[in-house]
Amino acid sequence: MPGLAGPGGFRSTSRGPAGDANSHDEAVLTPRLVTWIDNFMATHAWSHNEHYHRWVLRQLPATMRRALDVGCGTGDLVRTLGGRAAIVDGIDCDPTMIAQARHSAPPSERTTFTLASLVDLDVRQRYDAITAVAVLHHVPFEDALQRLANALVPGGRLLVVGCYKEDTLSDRALSLAAVPANLAVGLYKSRGHRVPPPSSMRAPSAPATMTLTAIRETAERVLPGFHLRRALFWRYLLRYTAPRR
Repeated sequence: MPGLAGPGGFRSTSRGPAGDANSHDEAVLTPRLVTWIDNFMATHAWSHNEHYHRWVLRQLPATMRRALDVGCGTGDLVRTLGGRAAIVDGIDCDPTMIAQARHSAPPSERTTFTLASLVDLDVRQRYDAITAVAVLHHVPFEDALQRLANALVPGGRLLVVGCYKEDTLSDRALSLAAVPANLAVGLYKSRGHRVPPPSSMRAPSAPATMTLTAIRETAERVLPGFHLRRALFWRYLLRYTAPRR
């Protein structure tokens, strides 16, 4: 998907697996500037999703029994979680992504990559941690939250790095502020050289349709005690801890 909606777009460049934030920065930027930003980010790509892997790790204990990454893509986060959890399962409904994940890190007793959607999740399995990065806007949101919450052990943690539809002036202000930061990080990470997008950014993507308000209202119905905040680079961060029985 070229331009603003795809891998070359300044907003969706570096979205990673299934990421598209559906921003509207082009409404306040000239067409020539938008084109220049698109072209620059197409050759200085970096992953917004991977940027928030550090946030994910900060929310988790140093050791865990079992973790799940939903929409694992090429398996980057699964491999990272392998440093914390005895067993890590990754699921994704895209066969190309699962094939790449298995090629990068062949399945073992500690790490598995399964071609499956969220509705195929084994409800008998329970996890100490479940992560979902730029994926829940592809599925019915409330049902997804309920399924994932039900799959946690008591005290287990659900972490969502999600995409949302911009709706308010503050949404658009933060989005606009992210543009120069996005360019600066792309330049820094590429060390000034032209670099192609990583394979994790080639997954199918779709625009987010839920506003942050709608996401919050849904989470209030399903996840008592959750924490949600808007983040830079067209993402929101959601944390939920299952009650200890």
